[in-house]
Amino acid sequence: MAVFSENRKAYHDYEILETFEAGLVLTGPEVKSTKGGRMSIAGSYVTFHNGEAYLIGASISPYQPKNQPADYDPARSRKLLLHKEEIASLLGKIQQKGLTLVPIKVYNKGRRIKLEFALARGKKQYDRRADIAKKEAKRKIGRALRKEI
Repeated sequence: MAVFSENRKAYHDYEILETFEAGLVLTGPEVKSTKGGRMSIAGSYVTFHNGEAYLIGASISPYQPKNQPADYDPARSRKLLLHKEEIASLLGKIQQKGLTLVPIKVYNKGRRIKLEFALARGKKQYDRRADIAKKEAKRKIGRALRKEI
């Protein structure tokens, strides 16, 4: 399983509650570009229109910039493939205040390109500071233990 794009900032900005997997509907050149690592999911999100899930704000650079179609839009909305039950469940969950669907990574599973996204709650500034303090304390303890050995 190769990871093509990752949204590391999602773990910093959001509290991840539950993760989901969905297929991505892409065109041929978009697949080649994604496999080449030219996809960015930073700042993107998942939303629903007419009972279907879409990835909004993700950018896929053209595979061959000089040979791209005239109407190619790198930031177009891309449909996600989910079961009806999953869509109904997610719609119910995001109705709660403060919850959103954030993409975490894009990877392949066999020959398919999948998107892992999460049901998340935005962190407050003090939560982020507390996480940083915990991380630094853990690092300090690790250094001290290494010095003793």
